[in-house]
Amino acid sequence: MQNRSNKVSEATCVKTKSPQWRVVSGGMVLLATAALAANQVKAESHEEIIVSHGYSAYNEFVYDKDATHVNYVNLDAPKGGEIATWAQGTFDSFNPYSRKGRAGSLASAGVESLMASTADDAVSTYCFLCETIEYPKTEDWVIVNLRKDITFSDGTPATAEDIVFSHYIFLEQGLESYAKSVSEKIPLVEALDDYTVKFTFGEDVPKNNLIYQVGATPLLSKKWFEDNELRLDESWLIPILGSGPYVVDSYEVNQNIVYKKNPNYWGADHWMAKGHYNFDTIRVEYFADSNAAFEAFKAGEYTYRRENSSLQWATQYDFPGVKNGDVKLETLEDGSLPGATGFVFNLRRDKWQDPKVREALGLMYNFTWTNETLQYGLFQQRESFWQNSALAATGVAEGLELEYLQQVADLIDPSILTEPVTLPHESGERLFDRRNARKASALLDEAGWVVGDDGLRRKDGKTLEIELLSGVPTFDRILNPYIENLKSLGVDASYNRVDSAQFTNRRREFDYDMIYSGYSNGLVEGQGLGQRYGSDRAEISVFNPAGYGSEAVDKLIEIAVNAETQDEMHSAVRAIDRVMRAERFVIPGWYLGRHWVATFDMFGHPETLPPYALGNLDFWWADTEKQAALKAAGKIK
Repeated sequence: MQNRSNKVSEATCVKTKSPQWRVVSGGMVLLATAALAANQVKAESHEEIIVSHGYSAYNEFVYDKDATHVNYVNLDAPKGGEIATWAQGTFDSFNPYSRKGRAGSLASAGVESLMASTADDAVSTYCFLCETIEYPKTEDWVIVNLRKDITFSDGTPATAEDIVFSHYIFLEQGLESYAKSVSEKIPLVEALDDYTVKFTFGEDVPKNNLIYQVGATPLLSKKWFEDNELRLDESWLIPILGSGPYVVDSYEVNQNIVYKKNPNYWGADHWMAKGHYNFDTIRVEYFADSNAAFEAFKAGEYTYRRENSSLQWATQYDFPGVKNGDVKLETLEDGSLPGATGFVFNLRRDKWQDPKVREALGLMYNFTWTNETLQYGLFQQRESFWQNSALAATGVAEGLELEYLQQVADLIDPSILTEPVTLPHESGERLFDRRNARKASALLDEAGWVVGDDGLRRKDGKTLEIELLSGVPTFDRILNPYIENLKSLGVDASYNRVDSAQFTNRRREFDYDMIYSGYSNGLVEGQGLGQRYGSDRAEISVFNPAGYGSEAVDKLIEIAVNAETQDEMHSAVRAIDRVMRAERFVIPGWYLGRHWVATFDMFGHPETLPPYALGNLDFWWADTEKQAALKAAGKIK
């Protein structure tokens, strides 16, 4: 393992896409029937073939085939300068697709996908590496017509052979849950010529929306993997070869990674790239925890910080740099779907099988006290797995949502059909809410967990033990009070905050009783629901931290996947939301709904940001004169 600074050749390229760019997101929607229906032809079999610049499950596009740029960028944004941000913990790998090692920040962002979403369109995905796609109305297959000008950052051209290789290496060496799911859905991928790839879907799987899955296919270089004798399931400290606009320039293990702009980026004039990739360099500095990173930010060691601590945001941004105007604070709106985060029970363990136990332990988390006392009243309590969207269940089920629930009525609690959707419990202003404690105690008694002479609850001679696992130091003050409440109930509870590498490994191995984590859902749902909530992958899916599975939800997922209209999809997902909330396998935590951003005063961004991307590494820009002045004054690195 190297610990010195490493200069990296032009052979490795990383497109700096942060996670928010990956979200299928939405905003303005206009019908583009002309774009979708245009160029329809008849195949020799007389089956109608659709030729399109993108894919939308519900025939709704924000951008037509003649779009010249996305709506939210500044086409006149200046180029140059640097943005420097931070990451927590350590890294020992540049392979983002392996369960081995800990990949460096932005390691996967350089791998571009066949299609891409925009930050103002919830429904569509557009050709990026392709010119057009072709598919029958039955969606039994899709043909992808690749662009002929794509090159990897080492200058080698990308062809259909690379796409075929990419698909199969993920099936052979990728995460087990991904491989199992995708191999069933897309068993055959073949190159028809150098720039044409056909994806054939499984005969016995729903075809609806599988083109979204195809669009997410990454572009890996077959030659590069073979020349370097690399496997996708191993850890390696070689920056992965990509086709994006930035290359890894240098790195120092566990210290920093520097990316520089590739002057020969193939996609510079692509309509989805205009107004993007404005920085000459992007630097990521590593720190042990957020507190150390905050002190480094104050000292100018990096220039951009997105704050996630209410304590720091409310009380510690009064340092000299803020007072004299060198540092600018902004609260920016975040219209994206918040993560379905909270205290997640690991249902792979027998002690959490009784829903009364889960409900009882949930009653002991006091959001009201936590938010007002520890979080300065800045947060909201999450209710739904699809919070603040049309997919969130509300009130009593009715209409199509009720019809879907009635189809699984024999598999769910009857009250789900007639009672309002399960909401988080209400708590008082004191940390230990006696009313909720009495309810929780009664539920545990009913479940057979009885308090002994030593004050601990036991069943069949075993104490009710729970270890809450976390990898975030700033959560200590938030999570410890919950542990104290559990102890007051007679639970043998402990809080274990481990370093980031240990946390990653234990989460991958499902080695925890309870974890503060959650689920990443989307505004358009379909096949991915099975990977997150399907019974057949519950034991192995890293996307399902609870290991949750339900026959009722399996059937509702099938309805969602086969939905022909947006209303049908929304109704099916609301039904799923309603069932899962009643199961109480996640104790809902908090969400913000805004971005807290602190920057040295040297950056610009569009006045109106798109609803589903902050875009700091994407379509922000630097004022190089301001940056030079700050550096000359010794205020930034």
